[in-house]
Formats: sequence, C-alpha cells, structure tokens
Amino acid sequence: MLTRRHIRIKVMQGLYSLHHSPQTPVTEQWTFVQKSMNQMNALYLSMLSLFIELQQYAEEQCAHAEKKYIKGEPSPFPNPNKWAQNALLQRLKNDAPLREALAAKKMNIWYLHPEYVKMIHQDMVASKRYQNYMISDQAGWEIDQKVVVSLFKEVIAPCERLYDLLEDDQITWVDDIPTVNTYLLKELKKWTAQSSGTALPEWNIAADDLTFARELLLKTHENNLLLENEFVAKTPQWDKERIAEVDALLLKMAICELLFFSEIPERVTLNEYLEIAKEYSSPKSSLFINGILDVLTKEFRESQRLQKKGRGLL
Repeated sequence: MLTRRHIRIKVMQGLYSLHHSPQTPVTEQWTFVQKSMNQMNALYLSMLSLFIELQQYAEEQCAHAEKKYIKGEPSPFPNPNKWAQNALLQRLKNDAPLREALAAKKMNIWYLHPEYVKMIHQDMVASKRYQNYMISDQAGWEIDQKVVVSLFKEVIAPCERLYDLLEDDQITWVDDIPTVNTYLLKELKKWTAQSSGTALPEWNIAADDLTFARELLLKTHENNLLLENEFVAKTPQWDKERIAEVDALLLKMAICELLFFSEIPERVTLNEYLEIAKEYSSPKSSLFINGILDVLTKEFRESQRLQKKGRGLL
C-alpha cells in the first residue's frame, strides 16, 4: 500500500516540521515519520470498519421499519433487508480476525461519531445506485459486490465531511486517504464468493522502504547547507528567501537522492519530485524545480558526482 512517493511525502513533512522546530532532535522526528507511516494501517482498518457499521445501522433501520409495515405501511422495496443482508458486508461483519484487530487497536471512531454513519447511510439511500439495487430482484455475490464497490466510489470516497472527520482524528491521515481508498477499492474488487481468509491486511513496511525513508530524512537534514548551496548557486535572480519553502525542501531531497542514493535511477528521482511539487506546491513549482534539477544533473554527470549503479540505473 505504501509507495515510495508516499514515503517521500512523509519525509518531506518530517523535514518541514524540523525546519519550523529546529530544537527537535532528528531522531524524534524520525519516530514521528515512522509512526505516520504505520498509521496508514489504522486508517485502512477504520474504513473497513465503516462497512461493518453501515451494515449494522441498516439492520437497526430495518427493525424499526418493520413496525411500520406491521401497521400496514408497505415497504417500497421487495426485500427491505437486502442491503443489510449484502453478502460482502456479511463477510466483513463475520470476519473474526478483522473484528479482533479492531478491538485490539480500539478502533472506535464510529462509536464516537455515529452521526457520520447515519449521514453516509442517508447519502447512500438517496443515491440512484442504492435505489436500483434495492428494487432489483437480482441477487448473488457479484451483484452485492458491485453495489458496495460503486457506493464506495460514488458516495463514501468523495465525501468531504468524512475527510474532515478523519483529518481531525489523525492529522497525518489527510495525505493518506486517497492512497488507502485506492487500495481498499482494489481489495473490494478482488474478493470473490470463493475467497477464503480474512480481509485483514498484512501490514508490514518493507525493510528497504524503512531504510530509504530514514536515510532520506537523516541525509537531507544533515547536509542541509550543502544541498541548499547546490541550487541557490543556480538561481542568481532569486535569493533563497524568495524560493518557496516547499520548493526548497523538494530540491534538497531530490539533490540528496541524486548524490547519495546510487541505487535509485536518476529519472525516477526527477519524476517523483516533479509530481510531488504539482500536488504540494504552486502551479509553476514543477517547472522551476525541473529547470534547476535538469541543470544540476548535467553538471553532476559531467563532474562524475552522479554515480548510479545496478541494472537499468545508468
């Protein structure tokens, strides 16, 4: 789930924090970055548990509605319990390892904020996707899976109010939500009626990814002035105070990778930081960063400071 780009973003945030709190030991900041990466698992579990809460809320609503039907008010749907009985939701509800993990990690965000479960349920019920599913007499795993996937894409994932809640609960989640949602969507599509086992992910950050994150944070921080001088010299019309803070951080990180990470291809480094700049800095930042890095890589190559090794890394 955790990509190298996401790791670079986490490191960028750590360096940004160090810049504004220079008294903080870099080892302490590394602990925070590491925790932030691991918190993605908690976010994934929170999103999985939301489906369980939605299923349980639907059951409760059906129980209340049955009293109306007994009094003679007909249900608008052939099977009013169809959503609560959805096969994929039932699988999540009965997933023992998942429930144990939720209990062990004390994942109680929906218990503390039941109004969000109600809100999302109401948004789903109001959607044409839900209405068509409920009035259809078609049933089975594929039908149930398709509606869960569609409602996740169309109602849950784009919900700005849900974003706000998750960000308030854990500030580092704001950058993780799209990644986690994309991963969860792939998992929802991948499960089949014959799938066995648990929906609980095996969440282990690869050792080489952890090493990369730690070294990138430490080396960029330790070589701050050296890295800064590399690009300040190439921007005589800009004093360093006029270079956007995020742009400066991204340039330092990119130069650090070019000079000190021989196993990472030059083109990978350039592409990654240009994409991060598009998302986290000003509209023209990627052009500015690209221009500086293009000049520097040529100079590094000519002076043989750019030493890449391994297949495909020349």
